[in-house]
Amino acid sequence: MRILCYADTHGQHRRLPVLAADVVVFAGDLTEHGHLGELEDFAAWAGALPCAHKVVVAGNHDFCLESESFAQRVLGEAGLTYLCDAGANIAGLRFYGAPWQPTFYQWAFNLDRRSPAMVEKWERIPPDVNVLVTHSPPWGLCDQVRGVSQGCEVLRERVDGLRHLRLHVFGHIHEGSGVVVRQGVRFVNAACLGADLRLLATVPWVVDL
Repeated sequence: MRILCYADTHGQHRRLPVLAADVVVFAGDLTEHGHLGELEDFAAWAGALPCAHKVVVAGNHDFCLESESFAQRVLGEAGLTYLCDAGANIAGLRFYGAPWQPTFYQWAFNLDRRSPAMVEKWERIPPDVNVLVTHSPPWGLCDQVRGVSQGCEVLRERVDGLRHLRLHVFGHIHEGSGVVVRQGVRFVNAACLGADLRLLATVPWVVDL
């Protein structure tokens, strides 16, 4: 199975290079301002991609997905699989997606670090998940800003206990864009924009499972 990994496109999705694949994954921040019109444009574009399956998780910029239930239908009607604390079986692999990150200013999908709410969200990840898609990085993996880790400690603890995990796709920390392989698991920070909001030359990240 070939999986294309993207995150943090911030409304610039029409500038992305696209390849044929079995699955394309978007790990949040589909929009820049969180407006429904931005989401509709993304859905129209993503729905036409030459991939059999399209998996989407929201990010902290995607306010319309946090506060408007009908916005979620925009993605479904375009043929996209929207995962918010939910899973899907795709081509024999179990996917699970969630949008949460440690509190970051007044953005969407915030939860306080190490709070009971954060612990409860990550405990929902099924133990047999194969492909995990989150917006936040796990702490210590492709998550540094000026040498300081900004990922989620609770997510890292949960991920370390997932024995069937093969791929974890995330974004949020643009400076951490890249791939790390740890104990047979590929961790992909698929952020497409650098800190200066220009598209990186390395997208898309391609993973063959």
